[in-house]
Amino acid sequence: MRIVLGVAGGIAAYKAAHVLRGLKERGHEVRVVPTRAALRFVGAPTWEALSGQPVSVDVFERVDEVEHVRVGHEADLVVLAPATADLLARARTGMADDMLTATLLTATCPVVAAPAMHTQMWEHPATAENVAVLRSRGWTVIEPASGRLTGADSGPGRLPEPEEIVAAALAAVADAPAPQPAEPPAPPGPLSGLMVAVSAGGTREPLDPVRFLGNRSSGKQGVALAAASAAAGAEVVLVSANVDTAVLSALPAGVRVEEVETTQELQAAMSGCQSDADVIIMAAAVADYRPAAAADHKMKKTGGALGLDLVENPDVLAGLVADREAGRARSAQTLVGFAAETGSPEKPAAVYAQEKLLRKGCDLLVFNDVSGDRAFGADSNEVTVYRPAQGRAEVVASAAGTKRQVSEEVIAAIAAVRNR
Repeated sequence: MRIVLGVAGGIAAYKAAHVLRGLKERGHEVRVVPTRAALRFVGAPTWEALSGQPVSVDVFERVDEVEHVRVGHEADLVVLAPATADLLARARTGMADDMLTATLLTATCPVVAAPAMHTQMWEHPATAENVAVLRSRGWTVIEPASGRLTGADSGPGRLPEPEEIVAAALAAVADAPAPQPAEPPAPPGPLSGLMVAVSAGGTREPLDPVRFLGNRSSGKQGVALAAASAAAGAEVVLVSANVDTAVLSALPAGVRVEEVETTQELQAAMSGCQSDADVIIMAAAVADYRPAAAADHKMKKTGGALGLDLVENPDVLAGLVADREAGRARSAQTLVGFAAETGSPEKPAAVYAQEKLLRKGCDLLVFNDVSGDRAFGADSNEVTVYRPAQGRAEVVASAAGTKRQVSEEVIAAIAAVRNR
C-alpha cells in the first residue's frame, strides 16, 4: 500500500519517525510530506533516510512531474501525525499553499489525522468546528491523548502513541473502528529515538559436554539496565549470556533478546549490534580465558591433578572501541564498560577500575567493588561511574540502591554525556 505520511510543525514531529517505522515494518511504501515548519523539528535527511523516498515541501518542486497532484492521486492512505491546529484549519478551508495541503486536496483515499497541540488549542471552538467539518467529509480524526504537554501543562492534546496511530490508520483503510488510547502515554525519555544494545550475564566456556568455566554473574544488573533504557524511550536489544529465565522475566515488552553462551558468541552478537546502536552497554561478565579445546566426552577422574590448557579470549569492549575509531561503527556511538573489581595488597579496587577505563578507551565505565562476593546475585548494588578526562578518570556519578535504581542513574549519566 502507498501511504503519504504528512508531518506538521509541532514538537511531536519526532514521534512521526516511529509511525513511519511502524508502517514500513508492515510492508507499506511510505512517502513523507512535511510542512516547512515540520523541518525545523526533524530535517529532510532523516525522513529521506528512513523512508527511502524524496521529501518535498513546495508545490514548485519537480514541476515537470506535476508532483503536487501526483502524490495525492497515487496514495492509498494519508496519515497526518502530528496534525496541528494550523494544519486542520488550512485543510478545512481547502488551502493548497504547500505540498501537504495540495496533496490533501488531490487525495481520494482515506485520511487519518492524529492531532497534537496545547489543550486550549484543541478545546477552542474554531478547532472543534474544523474537526467536525473534516469528520463530516469522511476524515478519521483520532482523539488526542491526555498527559504532560510541552512545558509544565498537562491535559488533552498529546499525540497518541505511534503504534496506536498505525493501528488506527490501517483500521480506517479496512473500514474497521479505530482503537482509542487505553491510557495516557508516558512523556518522551532522555534516550527517545535511540537504539541501545546491552549485554548481560556471564559467558561460559565449555570444558566438556557437561562442565564449563564461568563466573557468578546473575545478569540482574544488565537486565535492569535494559529495562531502564526502554523506560527512557530507547529501542533496546539485550544480548543475554546465560541469564536465568526468571531474571529475564523482568524485561518490559518490546526488548529484543539474543541469547549467547561463550565469549566469542558474545563478541559476534555485539559486533552485529554495533552498526545500528547509538549506545552499547557492556554489562556482561566476560570470561578472560577459554580451554584450548573442549573434550568430546565427559572427562573422568584420574586420581591426580587435572591440567588445563587455556587460551586468552578476545577483549570484546576494546574491539568495539577499535571498530568505532576505525570508522566501522557510528562515530557518535557511546560505549559503556563495566568493571567488577576486587582490591589487592597493591591497589584498591577503584584504582584497577580507573586503569581499565583508560586502557579500554570507552566513554564511560561503571565500577562496582565485588570484594567479599558483593553484588553478584544480589538485588542491590553500589557503583561509581567514571569518564576519561585529560588522561585520568573523573567521577561523573555514583549510585546505591536496587539494581533498577542504579540503572536509572547510569542511564542518566549516559544521556548527560551524549548531550554535552
